[in-house]
Amino acid sequence: MTTTAPSPAPPGRRPITLLSLGHACVDIYQGAVAALVPFFVSERAYTYAAASGIVLAASLLSSVVQPLFGALVDKWAMPWLLPVSTLLGGAGVALAGVGGSYALTLAAVAVSGVGIAAYHPEAARVARDASGGSHTAMGWFSLGGNVGFAAAPLMVSAVIATGGLHASPLLVVPALAGAALCVAALRGARAPGAADGGRARTEAAAGRDDWASFAKLSGAVVCRSIVFVGLGAFISLYASRRTGGGDVAGTAALFVLYLGGAVGTVAGGRLATRYGRVPVVRWSYALCVPAVAGVVFVPGPALFVFTALTSAGLYVPFSLHITLGQDYLPRRVGTAGGVTLGLAVSVGGVASPVIGALADAVSLRAALAPLIALPAVGWLLLRTLREPELPGTVPGQPPSAPAPPDPAADAAARS
Repeated sequence: MTTTAPSPAPPGRRPITLLSLGHACVDIYQGAVAALVPFFVSERAYTYAAASGIVLAASLLSSVVQPLFGALVDKWAMPWLLPVSTLLGGAGVALAGVGGSYALTLAAVAVSGVGIAAYHPEAARVARDASGGSHTAMGWFSLGGNVGFAAAPLMVSAVIATGGLHASPLLVVPALAGAALCVAALRGARAPGAADGGRARTEAAAGRDDWASFAKLSGAVVCRSIVFVGLGAFISLYASRRTGGGDVAGTAALFVLYLGGAVGTVAGGRLATRYGRVPVVRWSYALCVPAVAGVVFVPGPALFVFTALTSAGLYVPFSLHITLGQDYLPRRVGTAGGVTLGLAVSVGGVASPVIGALADAVSLRAALAPLIALPAVGWLLLRTLREPELPGTVPGQPPSAPAPPDPAADAAARS
């Protein structure tokens, strides 16, 4: 006998909200490393190259191990990684200011980098399942990480400016909160209303992996990463001198750079729904070229305007990178999430020592000038990119938002 099944509930908002808040607590520690750089320079007299080496330590190990975690997530669901990696990421940064040894500082931020690397592939998988494939929901998830970035300089400045680097153990507090949020999010994601996301994931796995398009996308994200990490590491020092506003101006510039995520990430999801993901990503990279040029060459308060434009150009495509990557590799969403959300983002730290060494040899402005060309390189990589051809979409046309489940089909399947 055939029975009528109740209409499935849309993906619950509570798991995505909790995941977004937990993401904020994790990515505070990605932003915290760059925010600590001015204090290492002032309190320990580090050179630009030495200070950027700390950013490299946080990024390099993360970049190396991130694909490993992505591959593991593709084979096994490991939700326990979320709270554990959150605590690891916070502990590393909290210990970075303890003791004066440069080697121990590098080791501490490297530990934080491993925690962050472990978090992102599994978090992207859980968020995709909980969102049911919604671009907007993934935008909210990404927003959490960007808000964490934005909050990092304020948190670090409040703690370290008051108590010095020896107060860094207080920076572990967001990690404790984040671990609790992850546990609550995982419980919510296993609730009956979140089951639709798992079905969306199963349907997506029926597609074929498009490695060529994924490689182009990843190359563009690496270009974005170098610009973002390079500016994040040095814009505080640069703005304090270019504007004459001292440390306050430097902290404000870093905050503006990170704050764009609060608007840009959600706006990216909405714009993609209307215009398609690939066109929005291309426009964003094109905007970054004049915006970064303004940051480097325009003096005075106008620097903050160009910093805001740069932030918009860098953040609008952020969540779109993740969903595009997962749709190009529907059979390997863990790997796709690890690369687009983690590896290609953190790998920008590898370029930081080069920027620092050039700044020591010539000037900071000359070291930042090459960053202008990178968004143009990213745009060239994206120029021939097409929307992923997912099951049920018309080839060559942007996919629409995921269709709601069909209750009649569900009932027939159960009968």
